Amino acid sequence: ALPYLQIFTELITSAMKTHVGSLKLQVDGCSLLLEILSQALEQDVVVALDENVTSFLLDTVRKHSENEELLSLLCMLLMMISASEVAAENLKKVGVIPDLLSILRNFLHNEKICLSCCGVLWSLAVSESNVDHALLKSAVPVTSAVLQEHLQNGTVSEAACSALWALSIQGCLTENDYETTTGLLLDVLRMNPERPVVVKNACLALASLLRLSELSALRFITDSKGSGINLIRDAYHLHLEDVEVVGSICLLMKEMVQYDDVVLDMLPQKMEELLSEIKSRFPSS
Repeated sequence: ALPYLQIFTELITSAMKTHVGSLKLQVDGCSLLLEILSQALEQDVVVALDENVTSFLLDTVRKHSENEELLSLLCMLLMMISASEVAAENLKKVGVIPDLLSILRNFLHNEKICLSCCGVLWSLAVSESNVDHALLKSAVPVTSAVLQEHLQNGTVSEAACSALWALSIQGCLTENDYETTTGLLLDVLRMNPERPVVVKNACLALASLLRLSELSALRFITDSKGSGINLIRDAYHLHLEDVEVVGSICLLMKEMVQYDDVVLDMLPQKMEELLSEIKSRFPSS
């Protein structure tokens, strides 16, 4: 099925290129491409669009930068194709990051656009090659703004936390970011305690921050809305059957114990008992 998918994709993009000024044709073309790529993903087939196609899609983004409907479709397309390493590299080559950040700033209210753009940022940040750290650093405040805007939207929060996690791993956060980002991630846990992927991604991002900075660790235990220790203990009890969530909580606790002040706060909360329980529940993990 893969050759046919490639052929259909090329035919559609060719028609879109020929009529680049037609907004309706661009919307219809993007909708068809999304349908094709969705079917491919359902069959575990990743369609890696070549550099010419990714470059054209970015040109379309720039030409129709004010049209929210088309941008929503285009951003979703970019997210889907960025799942391919080849496509992610192509997106870097054509300089997609500034455009993504501009779109996010202009359409911060649009949850579909925010979800898709954060997905692309995650794909670009986790890639090991050709990472432009200066550009990725500029993504930190915008991604944080997305998270702040959509704190109660679990799906967007999942994607934004994942992007922040990847950005922190790449060393894109500065000392000025540590405290505020830690507080924001704690808010995410407070607002979405029942969503396992949010909890997992937030804990992974927090673990990365605590690994980097004692400022994050201190904010974690002294946040004005309540200690992060209570949040992760509650999260464990909500998701104690989910090995991935529990694993992310353990990773976070591993980073917590490197700081004496945090350990002193953990002891009266009986976190040692919780760790013993986790160890007995997951002996093979």
